[in-house]
Amino acid sequence: MGSLPQVVEECFGLLKLYSDGSISRSPNISFDVPFINDNSILYKDLIFNEKNDLRLRLYKPTSIVNSSTKLPIVFYFHGGGFCFGSRTFPNNHNICVRLVSILQAAVIEPDYRLGPEHRLPAALEDACCALKWLQGQAIMHANVMDTWLGEVDFDRVFVLGYSSGGNLAHHLAVRFGPGSVELAPVRVRGYVLMSPFFGGCERTRSEEERPIDGIWTLEMYDRFWRLSVPTGATQDHPLVNPFGPSGPSLATVDFDPLVVVVGGNEILRDRVENYARKLKEMGKKIEYVELEEEQHGYFTDHPLPAAAQRVIQFIKGFMAEN
Repeated sequence: MGSLPQVVEECFGLLKLYSDGSISRSPNISFDVPFINDNSILYKDLIFNEKNDLRLRLYKPTSIVNSSTKLPIVFYFHGGGFCFGSRTFPNNHNICVRLVSILQAAVIEPDYRLGPEHRLPAALEDACCALKWLQGQAIMHANVMDTWLGEVDFDRVFVLGYSSGGNLAHHLAVRFGPGSVELAPVRVRGYVLMSPFFGGCERTRSEEERPIDGIWTLEMYDRFWRLSVPTGATQDHPLVNPFGPSGPSLATVDFDPLVVVVGGNEILRDRVENYARKLKEMGKKIEYVELEEEQHGYFTDHPLPAAAQRVIQFIKGFMAEN
């Protein structure tokens, strides 16, 4: 008789990859985070990709402050190291409620496939599909379009991403380019990358000097990459390291306006700062915001921390300018 499969990778006891390639994922994730019940916000779930049974959550205010103005649209891509995360998680739900309330926008949070069951580029394909879904809604005749979307401005769309969602926001900006012509009549006006989850084979100074960041560790980040990159790939894969040796040059790539945010005490701090600095040196329209003393959970901790409030207010100004 052969030996039983052995666990070769494990995350939080919730996700296990075995030596025979099989995977177990526990649905019993314990959250010490209550759902925010805000009567001023409505939400519902819709399917945006039937083939992969993927859903998104659409949020809107119960009443529009300025009834003569349609709502801008904010896409929010959650974090989770490409291995965890869902629109149904209370921390993700709560941040979307806050975004709607403060930004006075319609917020769309799509799910995307996760590793190791679905390795990259699956998540990026799903993110693109979500934007294409919105395009399909925009070009439909009003009587078959979701009625909630009759209240939105398809010409004013903003893409926000936190952690692995920030990584997706970068690749969406590259994929659709300035003006997002391919998505017409949808028009993306800007991208906000909050602590984008990038990696690389060569360690940065903050990775070496700060291998522990609250509950997050460099070893955990490495594990997420091993579970999510294409089989046989390293952290210099272009989807992981935008400036890695195998990635395409970004010098000739045009971007819509970008905002890049990172905590000053994050493991990712130097990698994110290097990303923003290099793009700025290439002449891209980019703003870099560093939150002094903050760690990786500054945006989704509960209750909503002061740092997240500051970031959302900064996003509000960014949206007003673009």
